[in-house]
Amino acid sequence: MMASGFIAIGSGPAGLTAAETFRRAHPKIPVRILTSDPALPYAKPPLSKAYLCGRDPKLDLHSPDWFDSNDIELHRGITVAHIDLDNREVVTAAGRRYRYWHLVLASGAKPVPLAVPGGEAALSLRSFADAVVLRMAAKNSASAVVVGGGLIGCEAASCLAARGVATTLVAPEPVPVLRRFGIDAGERVSKMLSDVGVRFIGATRVAAVDDREVTLDGGASVEAELVVSATGVRPDSTLAAAAGLDIEDGRIVADARMHTSAPNVYVAGDVALAYNTTAGRRIPSEHWRDATEQGRIAGSTAAGYHEAWADVPEFSCAIGKYELTYHGWGTGYEDSSLVESRDGFTVTYRCGHEDVGVLTATANPDA
Repeated sequence: MMASGFIAIGSGPAGLTAAETFRRAHPKIPVRILTSDPALPYAKPPLSKAYLCGRDPKLDLHSPDWFDSNDIELHRGITVAHIDLDNREVVTAAGRRYRYWHLVLASGAKPVPLAVPGGEAALSLRSFADAVVLRMAAKNSASAVVVGGGLIGCEAASCLAARGVATTLVAPEPVPVLRRFGIDAGERVSKMLSDVGVRFIGATRVAAVDDREVTLDGGASVEAELVVSATGVRPDSTLAAAAGLDIEDGRIVADARMHTSAPNVYVAGDVALAYNTTAGRRIPSEHWRDATEQGRIAGSTAAGYHEAWADVPEFSCAIGKYELTYHGWGTGYEDSSLVESRDGFTVTYRCGHEDVGVLTATANPDA
């Protein structure tokens, strides 16, 4: 049996940052990261941006030597099957047991499958392995359909079109990004996509997928040598639920210091529903910057320090020559107002008299 120590389940920004933070505070206690991903920890935001567009951005967050020099054990390709809270052990599918003093759950989220006949052939864009397959497929495809009008779908469609692939984006909403950002922003994002050559078909659902085309719910078909499913993600809280932790809306409930309902067990990233002291309530976090900050706080709490999650969530998206940046709670709004500018626009979202979010789109003159 290995010596007890700190364990993070997940090698994304939340798990990695938690491990780094704990290691800086406690240089002698064993630190382990268990991840199902076979790759070294990597940056995910560029996958649907520069990488899919055909460029080669730096993705690795750390080299193998870095883990050795910082005495952090990175166990890749590991499937965790069970968390034994009573004995403070993490049990893998192979039956190996890892004891812990402190455990951070940073298991992230999984893509929602495209649940239509033939939908299993659609490619996702969640991991580095997904991105490699999709980029190779784009090289050999003349046409593509991207299913889903959220940020990842828009970014993927924009990159595919920029690579010369005849690309159609299909979404059940009348405009892209409607559910998150509203009609005004959605209409302008639709224009951005059109400017880079993406055809948008809204208020439509995909009914079936085959080798050469996608059939829509109205009976029309769209040529598609490549189909990308960008229909959202679900928090991967299966382990936590089986262990009996408090779950709400599929996420692991936590306080502002990332404590879960179990002693010495913390959570961070996509799978967390943590209390934000600035918001005054629990909110989901779904983006890289937030996962990194929550991971830092989880690692700090495990190390014995007192910090709380207070940051306002923020994320960005690239569509054609535009960068969209959102700063806010992302949990709904009552009304919004849009202001045009010479190189883009700004939308302010409100609940009552309170501003709850700001979306800014800015054109890059060099793009």
